[in-house]
This record gives sequence, C-alpha cells and structure tokens, in this order.
Amino acid sequence: MGLFLHALFLMAISATCADEEAAFIGVNIGTALSDMPDPTQVVALLKSQQIRHVRLFDADRAMLLALANTGIHVTISVPNDQLLGIGQSNSTAANWVSRNILAYVPATNITAIAVGSEVLTTLPNAAPVLVSAMSFIHSALVASNLGSHIKVSTPHSSSIILDPFPPSQAFFNRSWEPVMVPLLKFLQSTDSYLMLNVYPYYDYMKASGVISLDYALFRPLLPTKEAVDLNTLLHYTNVFDAVVDAAYFATSYLNFTNIPVVVTESGWPSKGDSSEPDATLDNANTYNSNLIRHILNNTGTPKHPGIAVSTYIYELYNEDLKPGPVSEKNWGLFDGNGVPVYILRLTGSGTVLANDTTNQTYCVAREGADKKMLQAALDWACGPGKVDCSPLLQGQPCYEPDTVASHASYAFDAYYHRMAMGEGTCNFNGVATITTTDPSHASCIFSGSAGRNGTFTNSTAVAPSNSTVSGGHSLSLCSNEFYGHSLVLLLGFVLWTAAYL
Repeated sequence: MGLFLHALFLMAISATCADEEAAFIGVNIGTALSDMPDPTQVVALLKSQQIRHVRLFDADRAMLLALANTGIHVTISVPNDQLLGIGQSNSTAANWVSRNILAYVPATNITAIAVGSEVLTTLPNAAPVLVSAMSFIHSALVASNLGSHIKVSTPHSSSIILDPFPPSQAFFNRSWEPVMVPLLKFLQSTDSYLMLNVYPYYDYMKASGVISLDYALFRPLLPTKEAVDLNTLLHYTNVFDAVVDAAYFATSYLNFTNIPVVVTESGWPSKGDSSEPDATLDNANTYNSNLIRHILNNTGTPKHPGIAVSTYIYELYNEDLKPGPVSEKNWGLFDGNGVPVYILRLTGSGTVLANDTTNQTYCVAREGADKKMLQAALDWACGPGKVDCSPLLQGQPCYEPDTVASHASYAFDAYYHRMAMGEGTCNFNGVATITTTDPSHASCIFSGSAGRNGTFTNSTAVAPSNSTVSGGHSLSLCSNEFYGHSLVLLLGFVLWTAAYL
C-alpha cells in the first residue's frame, strides 16, 4: 500500500502548478518570539495572505501537522547542530527522514530540505560532512520514492562569493572548492538548486557609500547611475540581481552552468539602533514591495532574463527574542498578533501578501441579528475566545454606544483579526458578517484599522460557527496567479484510499 500511496502522491504533485518554472514568493518562519502564535494561527495567517511557500528552520511536529492538507509548499531544515551526526551515518540520516518526512507526507506538502544553514561560514568544522549529509538524506528519500519530488540543498551566505562585482568576475572562496565542487555536482545530478541568502541591506551597510541606497532598494535609477559589467556590458539596476548573477558566474567558473538559484532569505529590517539609520519602516516596505514585484514579474536577472529566481522573504514575524542589535529583532512582515508591521505597497500586483489597505476587512455584528444570540457570541468572544474586552468597560474608549451590537462588533473584529482573518472566523453562529468599512469611531479603534497597534493574546480557540469550512483561499503565489485545486482533491483521495485499503 505504501508504494500505491506514494504513486498517488506523485500524481497529485504533477497536477499542481501548471507552470513549475514560474517564480514564487515564500516566507521564512522563525520562532524566537516571546509570544509565538500557535501553529494553527500561523497557518491561518499564511492562508489569509495567500502564502503558498514557507521555509521552516527545523522540522517542528506541531507546525508540520498544522500545515497538513493546506497544499502549502514546505521547506524543512536540518539544524546545524544535527549536521555532524547525519553526515557521518547513513542510518542516522534515514532515521531523520523517517521521523521528519515520512511521518507527514503526503498530507503535508514537503517539497525541499535545507541541510544546515550557512554552514561554510558559520560552522566550518562541519563542512567536510556537508555533502555526505545531503547525499545520505537524498538516498533515504529515493528509497521512499520521494527523491524526485523533495529537493535537497543547503543555504549559503552570499559572502562565500568573492569579488561579486562585476558579476562576471565573481568566484567562490577558493578555500571552499573541495566542498563546493562535489556540492554542485550533487545539485546537478539530483536536479536540485543552489540555495543562496541575499541581503542587499548588509551589502549596503558594508559598502561605506559605494553602494547607493536607491540601488539597494530597487528604486528606479537613471541610466547613468546603473552599474555596468564591462566584461559583459550587462546593466544592473539593483544589488539583488548583481548578487544572484555573481552566483551564476561563480558556478560557471567551476564548470557548472545549469544549476538554478533559489534565494532562501532576503529582506530589510524595519527598525535599528543609532548605528543603523537605514533600518526604517519606509525602507523595509520599499525593499520588500519592490522585491515581490520584481520576482513575480519573472524579470529574471541580466544574465538570465525571464528565468525564475524564486525567493523567500526573511521573515514572517518580528523575532523579539533574537540576540544582537535592534535590527535583528525587526525583519518581520507581521508582529506576533498577525498585525502588519507596515502595509506593503502592492496594489495591482495580485494577491501576494494582501495586507494592503485596499484588501482590509472587518468583522461586525450582522444587522438585525437576534440580541440574545449576539450576547451569547459576545460572551464567548470575551471568554473562551480570549479577546481582550477591557476597552468595552464603562469609562473605556469602546463603551459607547452601550449596545450589545456595538460591543459584539468590537469583540468579533478583535477575534477575527487575532485569527488572521481566516475563513470561518467571522461567523459566530450566523450573527456576524464581514465588511470593508472601518467600524472605528472616536477614540475606539478597531483591530486592523490603520490607527491600531494591536495587542491581542494568542489562542487556539475557534469561533462558534454553523459552517465546517475552516480552510483559507487556495490561490497561488506562482507569478501566473494560478494554482489548481487538484492537489487538495488528490490528497483528499489519497487519505480516503488509505483509510479503506
């Protein structure tokens, strides 16, 4: 039966995105938050934002279970502290795959494994076993008929590329060639891709004025301000493309020319300390908004125009427990309550990360709803729903007007936004409805309003509902904005078959 299920799984995958070459935008999900949302809330946020690709820094069981039956493409990671054991033992690698892959597929759509992270630059003593760790894991996947679907690679810091400009002269640090050559050979033989972390923010900070802020942020440049590679006469209008092309040229220098690049981390911090004046909300918004448009337009790079450079934004949440400077805690698109740190400027760019104000919705009491049912729903929201209803107390900003409908609207909306506006979270047994009109009034600011900072308590409680529908939208972040429902349907068939075989 196992082979049959795997065959069905592979059929499902082959029916997913019609254009596998289309670029996608994904997000990294870090967990160093003092109030980390429950995995079900994380998935609700992913659904509401149309995020179809995520990268986890581990293989957390609760998160993988929460991602089951969503169709979201998941990259899981082998943490650096497990690398030595896996790289020295085929059986250890096989056990890792059994525990962290086979236990979840096909329900959870695991599509890649990142073996370690920036190993060459952060854990050089593990470098000699890096390729063997990748090979052992791939062999275990092949043994389970998953070798062609789940790609194996390892993320690199772009700092392993020396002399990155002009890109045509770039090459990998030659001290790492004994690792890079067999690594690239592995990627080529398994039809995988080079994972690269690209941070124009750091390149800009270290350049001491040589790199302009506009060039780092994808802002439009005058032709005279574009960087020109005099060896190829290619024009570069942003740091991101230059670094990606430097990686292409560096691989070709080692005689590998057909290995694609996937950017596993890129972003810009929204806040910094006094030594980081360019870590601002506006710069973070500008960079990530321009990056998303650039990727989903399938622009490619000057060396490979039109070739997808799929990218994972670093990161979904601000991680306030991260050590280091202030900027390290402020790379997120959202705070721990699912409230956008800033509103991405993506109007007209499809459904990607739809936290644009043009897509803002609120949950309020349905006009004419039964008052007793409203009161029961209000009591639930302020009780089991764990909404902070203190603003509804007498003398507080949202006490007036003192009606059940008004108080219920505040509580419903607070719950709805705390659950990331997930489908089914604005029902309350039929007495609630979604509106695009901001219900805020006077000093009573509703959740999701541009005037609210948001301070909600994370919870796994589910609002009372007549509906059993709990999934979010199923649109894709493929740049052609198409993602068939066939994966969900076929996975459902796989699970149904498993139950009756």
